[in-house]
Amino acid sequence: MHTKEKNLLLMLFVLITFGLIQVYSSSYIFAIDKYGDGLLFFKKQLVFAFVGLTILVTLMKVPHRWVADWGWLLWAMAVVSLGLTFIPGVGVKAGGATRWLQLPLGFRYEPCELMKVSLPLILAKYAAQPSDHWGRWTLPLRALTVLVPIGALLLQPDFGSFTICMMVLATILFAVGLPWRYIIVSTVVAIPSFYFLVMNVPYRKARVLAFLDPFKNPESSGFQLIQSMLSFHSGGLLGVGIGDGQGKLFFLPAAHTDFTLAVLGEELGFVGFVLILLGYGFLVWRSFQLSFSLKSIQQQVMALGLTVTFAYSVFVNVGVTLGLLPTKGLTLPFLSYGGSSLVINCLLFGLLLNLFNQKNAKRKRSY
Repeated sequence: MHTKEKNLLLMLFVLITFGLIQVYSSSYIFAIDKYGDGLLFFKKQLVFAFVGLTILVTLMKVPHRWVADWGWLLWAMAVVSLGLTFIPGVGVKAGGATRWLQLPLGFRYEPCELMKVSLPLILAKYAAQPSDHWGRWTLPLRALTVLVPIGALLLQPDFGSFTICMMVLATILFAVGLPWRYIIVSTVVAIPSFYFLVMNVPYRKARVLAFLDPFKNPESSGFQLIQSMLSFHSGGLLGVGIGDGQGKLFFLPAAHTDFTLAVLGEELGFVGFVLILLGYGFLVWRSFQLSFSLKSIQQQVMALGLTVTFAYSVFVNVGVTLGLLPTKGLTLPFLSYGGSSLVINCLLFGLLLNLFNQKNAKRKRSY
């Protein structure tokens, strides 16, 4: 195994391990109060970590040609499972959105997570095919196979995942050399559309207004952001210590999921917060290095797409928690509680490490 690959894998293990500690710390009081078992979320996250790491290690070892051909399969699974969430009695509703499917043993699956990781695979497959091999209807049909499922996220509704997918799509199209006239037209259409999707939906508009001035409605729309800022402020430079934070004692909503970074900021302080960001930065940097070093267009697009999917997910959660972006329900990879997020992010890095192995194997053969 190459040194870069070992370092990336080691950082993944560190974040997953610390994520288990974070889930235990941030969810213990809430789990006791609601379910009578303070270890409930920790035990579930431990199962998710085992499943995720098993998938990660397996994907590292499988032949790369299998991975290259899995894009359609994973995308199809994501689209079908997304469709099932709209069937009454099948989709699970929580927090005003129907985004989950119920699994055995009390577990839930969120199809949008699989969509986010399989989107770069299908786009990479399209990018690898010469345009002169495409028929008259090929481009419109392929565009529909991508855009319709992404658009369906708005019906759940899941505006956060929709935004991430569109950002990944735009990044890949820009990277593969989409003509500027299409980029300009798309931008002109996207800006008013984004404004309409946000400002014409009352709860989204309320989140934007709360982001601009959280203290205008401190007991309603601005409550989450204010509590998050208070948690960071309480942490100071070195934090109050793991387990000793006060924000998670029913002051900070979604303390073990969307706003777990605020709990971390209080308990580990500015130093701990910066170290975690450096860990994420290291993963993104190494992954970008890989995407720039690959030769095949399909592998380049795949690596780039997977990297920015992860990077955007971290960026949005950190931005929301710090009050730099409007509040949005997106988990922080590896640190937030959530089986779908943890397992799918392990799958994402399993695919990236498979590309590492593929590159290293070719290098050895060339010697």
